[in-house]
Amino acid sequence: MTVRIRRPAVAGLFYPSEPAELSATVDGLLAAAGRGTGSAPHAIVVPHAGYVYSGPVAAAAYRAVEERAAGIRHVVLFGPPHFVPLEGAAVPAADAWETPLGVVPVAAGLRAVALRACADPADLPHAPEHSLEVQLPFLQRVLQHEFSVLPVVIGEMPTSAVADLVAELWGGDDTLVVVSTDLSHYLDDATARRIDEATAEAITGLRPEAIGDGAACGYRALRGLVEHARRAGLTIELLALATSADTSGNRSRVVGYGAFGVAA
Repeated sequence: MTVRIRRPAVAGLFYPSEPAELSATVDGLLAAAGRGTGSAPHAIVVPHAGYVYSGPVAAAAYRAVEERAAGIRHVVLFGPPHFVPLEGAAVPAADAWETPLGVVPVAAGLRAVALRACADPADLPHAPEHSLEVQLPFLQRVLQHEFSVLPVVIGEMPTSAVADLVAELWGGDDTLVVVSTDLSHYLDDATARRIDEATAEAITGLRPEAIGDGAACGYRALRGLVEHARRAGLTIELLALATSADTSGNRSRVVGYGAFGVAA
């Protein structure tokens, strides 16, 4: 039987394409990241820009997961489509996803759950997309064992429907849920920080309706996660908040990044 593998689209662009360099880059980001004050989260919110910009913030979320990493066998990734217009949710038809660090199988059982719930099988929205791909090298370095992944691209969907899908795929102690989104885009640094702080307060305050369309490129998946947390009585902790100015030094036009952890 032929195994269909989704090849990396942004290796060498958003992160190093050479395996040793990529491992060293991710390990360095993780080593420099601080830990959150709460328990290891069941779900995290992470940014998805190039590692040189958003890597330190993403590392804060993945560092928080390390305490329960040994037990994680399945990872559900939610993120936005930047290139292919999409109604509803799409999961890959491919059998596995590849990065320079190796091949990760797609979780067939979780895919079946998503398809029964509301998702469609479609590789096209995933093919050029970076929002989920850039999470895999972090997962490969943090988990350090075999795991499966279900990438889910969230297009135009009501918050309630996204929250329902998150609940269907939430899983138990062996599952990690990841929502991939950057925050504000292309504002001056001071304005971006003010807007991102308000967004962070909406997230930790479990107020999905207060997350504006322009506040995050992955706002649909983000709202769905926050709505699920609200329904389930979960708590969300802010782990890190920054802008691209913190690494680039350019404060005239920045992108905001946030990391959050959702308690089990």
